[in-house]
Amino acid sequence: MKIKPGTKDVLWVAAGAVALVLFVAAMLHFRKSGDATSELAFKARRVDLAGLMQLDLASASEAEKSAVLSTTDSDSQTFADQSRAASAKVEDERIELQELLAAGGTQAERESLARFTTSFAEFQRIDRDLLALAVKNTNVKAYSLAFGPAAGVLDEMTAALDVLVSQNADSPRAKEVMRLAFRVQIGALRIQSLLPPHIAEESDEKMDDLEASMAAEDAEVHKSLDGLSALPQLRNDPEVMTAAARYADFSRIRTRILALSRENTNVRSLSMSLNQKRKVMLECLAALDALQQSILAEPIPGTTYGPRARPR
Repeated sequence: MKIKPGTKDVLWVAAGAVALVLFVAAMLHFRKSGDATSELAFKARRVDLAGLMQLDLASASEAEKSAVLSTTDSDSQTFADQSRAASAKVEDERIELQELLAAGGTQAERESLARFTTSFAEFQRIDRDLLALAVKNTNVKAYSLAFGPAAGVLDEMTAALDVLVSQNADSPRAKEVMRLAFRVQIGALRIQSLLPPHIAEESDEKMDDLEASMAAEDAEVHKSLDGLSALPQLRNDPEVMTAAARYADFSRIRTRILALSRENTNVRSLSMSLNQKRKVMLECLAALDALQQSILAEPIPGTTYGPRARPR
């Protein structure tokens, strides 16, 4: 005997089927929602890393420029250390982003990061050379010597020669004493005036020309000092001896100034910062910007995260 299901039984079966469908739908919905959330978090982390790299790259560049422009070794070293630390952060962030892109990034993103990696390697190479120069401050030290000790000993030389001319104003050979003393002063001052251009000069050839001019003036100064010492009334004269001693001091200081100027660390580091470093910095930022745009352009089903669509 067959037992026909009653209306109540059919309703229970139908209700169970509906509940099963709703349960499956809910599970699928929550699974999709969970996937979207994780994809959003994955995208956000990559975008954040690219942004952090841009900020730390800018911090490294700013600290580098401060190292170049600082006038003391301690300040230059402090800023150089800050620049290196910021660059190290960029590298850590780059490695993390590279690992994320290897796990789930697009080809366009990996290509943008590869361009950044190449440019950043050049950025770091330039920084190593640039910062090593910047902390030496040889041009700053040369200027300090030129306008400090060198100027001081020339003032003492000039004072001694002024006394000499005054003491011999009524002597038969007053004009010759005056002529020789003035030639010493003028020659020394001409050499002094050539030091700042030498310190500021970037070209070795132009430095050679300046040093040749200094050597010619130096020969005239020594010739005039010898002429004063040869005058009968000025043999063993204390003022002539003082003038000669102070000029010898100036010559020794000048040698140190020229050696520092030849190293040219401030001029060279500034030139690198304004030219090579600026160019590679722009390349790094362009690669990071392209990377961010690629990440933001990734579609995530069920979300509106990313750049807004342009209205038609």
